[in-house]
Amino acid sequence: MTARRCLPWPDKRLRSAAAPVEAITDEVRAIWEDMVDTMEAMPGVGLAAPQIGEMLRLAVVDASDARGQVIRLANPEILHASMELRAHEEASPNLPGVYARISRPRAVTVRFLNEDGDVRERDFVGLWATSVQHQIDHLNGRMYFDHLSKVKRDMLLRRARKGQ
Repeated sequence: MTARRCLPWPDKRLRSAAAPVEAITDEVRAIWEDMVDTMEAMPGVGLAAPQIGEMLRLAVVDASDARGQVIRLANPEILHASMELRAHEEASPNLPGVYARISRPRAVTVRFLNEDGDVRERDFVGLWATSVQHQIDHLNGRMYFDHLSKVKRDMLLRRARKGQ
């Protein structure tokens, strides 16, 4: 497949909610493969379809140390989130050159369709949980910096503009 270009911020598609996936088709599988190639080329630990201009509720995540353990998710939804938070430096290829420390639940339980079209529930912990939550934000038209205060968000966006 192919590594695809990530949309540059502030492309309006990055602020739009993605459409649900009705069925796992060969077209959906091809998009997932492009997403995996794109994620590996960055390199990153996750990618949501809207980041490459595909407005479907698709995400890929691989937060493994060795890589090659990609999880493909369609229509992911968080069923449960831990009360314990975990802070992590987050960034996005849609807004290169800047990052921010974001606190999110340390663990989440997520329901999604897998590559076979089966409904699955899975627990994600640590960096896996951070990445899944980050991708679900993208599917809902949100960016990681939306979790920052207005002052910190404005500073981050100013730094990004200076770097371009």
